[in-house]
Amino acid sequence: MSIKQQREAEILAAACRVFRRQGLHHTRMADIAREANISYGLVYHYYKNKDELFDALLAEWWDGLYAMLERDLTRAETIDAQLRILIDYFLEQYEQNPDLVHLFITEVSRSTVNLNPERLNTFRRSIIRTEQIIAQAQADGALRTDIKARYLSTFFLGALETMISTMVLNNQPLKGKRLKERIAENLLAQFFDGARPVKPRR
Repeated sequence: MSIKQQREAEILAAACRVFRRQGLHHTRMADIAREANISYGLVYHYYKNKDELFDALLAEWWDGLYAMLERDLTRAETIDAQLRILIDYFLEQYEQNPDLVHLFITEVSRSTVNLNPERLNTFRRSIIRTEQIIAQAQADGALRTDIKARYLSTFFLGALETMISTMVLNNQPLKGKRLKERIAENLLAQFFDGARPVKPRR
């Protein structure tokens, strides 16, 4: 990693921490410089304003997500495995980089204020990609077809986002493989089987 890349990474990490504590609109570039322990002017040398910093952080999130979608989902043979990969990605990101996930949830997923057209289009791409996965599973006979793929993808992503949001807003840490497995298994059971109790066969 070059000195420039290292400095950019330090600034981004500092910005992510400050955005989490103070929120995007209450953060100043001076706050980020202080957090990164560098001069005020040096931050501007790398990023012209906090919106550019914010977009750079979002790019980290989206680049990782879309790389995973293309790399891993194409290898999964069943809808169960594909949706499990999506869940695991979100949970692993929350465990490894909670500040970035907190930023995504509070400033993007649950805030329309910060969704300019470009950010909104990027967000929609992930929804459309999930809908394509669901539609293919319907075509393969793996999912019911009397509910539109758009609705099924909304149900799934809504449950996943709400689960992550609950942990984020409660500052609940996520540690341990078994906890992640239990969350993933419960989300998949809810999506595939619903909340009604299973009726015993006669």
